[in-house]
Amino acid sequence: MRLAKYLARAGVASRRRAEIIISEGRVAVNGITADKPQVLVGDNDTITVDGRLISGEEEKVYLLLNKPQGYISTTTDTHDRPTVTELVGDSDARLYPVGRLDADTSGVLLLTNDGELAHRLMHPRYGVSKVYRAWVKGLPQKETLDLMRGGLVIEGEKTAPAKVKLIRSEPENDSSLLEIVLTEGKKRQVKNMCAEAGHPVKSLRRDNFAGLRAGKLEKGAYRHLKQREIDALYRLVGLQT
Repeated sequence: MRLAKYLARAGVASRRRAEIIISEGRVAVNGITADKPQVLVGDNDTITVDGRLISGEEEKVYLLLNKPQGYISTTTDTHDRPTVTELVGDSDARLYPVGRLDADTSGVLLLTNDGELAHRLMHPRYGVSKVYRAWVKGLPQKETLDLMRGGLVIEGEKTAPAKVKLIRSEPENDSSLLEIVLTEGKKRQVKNMCAEAGHPVKSLRRDNFAGLRAGKLEKGAYRHLKQREIDALYRLVGLQT
C-alpha cells in the first residue's frame, strides 16, 4: 500500500494532507525518512510521524457539525484562532474537517478520520454536491444568474457550471438570497463567483454537503453519522463499506 494511503487509513490525515506531511520529511519508514507519498509499505513496517508510532487502522469516526461563524476549518492554527476541532474536543479520535468553510461561513461540515473517504469527497472527479445559501448585495437579474450558471472566469480559470436559484429579493435592503449548488470546491468559490457577478456576499451558509443536512442541530453542536448515511457516502464516491 502507498504510504500516503496508509497514513490516511490510520487516521493521521486525509490522503492529500498526508502527502504534504510526507513531503515535509516528517514521516519515517523503518527509521528512514520517507519523502515520497508513493513509497510502498506493509503491516510489518514501522512507520512514525514526527517520531510518533503509527499503528494499523484506527476505528473510523464520522461527525456532522453545524459550524458557527468564527471558527476556522483546520485542526490547529498558528494565530491561535478557534478551530472546528475544539467544538468536537470530547472525541478521542484524531479528526480533521472534510474540505473547508471560511471563518465567517456557517453550516454543514463533516469531520472524520477516514482518510480515503475524505479524499474522494473532496476530489472534483467525484462531483460531490454542496448547497449554499448566500445573501448577496443587490438584485441579480436573469442574465447575471445565467452567467453564474454557465461558469465565470476567476483568476484566469473558469468555474464549473453551477445551479443558481434566486430564492428571495429584498429591494428595501438592496439584498437577495441565492441558492448555489456546486460540484467543485475551489477556495472561496461562492464568494468569488458572486463578487465577479457584481453581487458581493453579505453572509454565507452551507445547507447541504453530499446529501447531509444539519437538521435540528444547534449551531456549534454535532452528531455521529448513522450507518445508512456512512453507507450512502461510500456509494457516492465508489467505495465499499
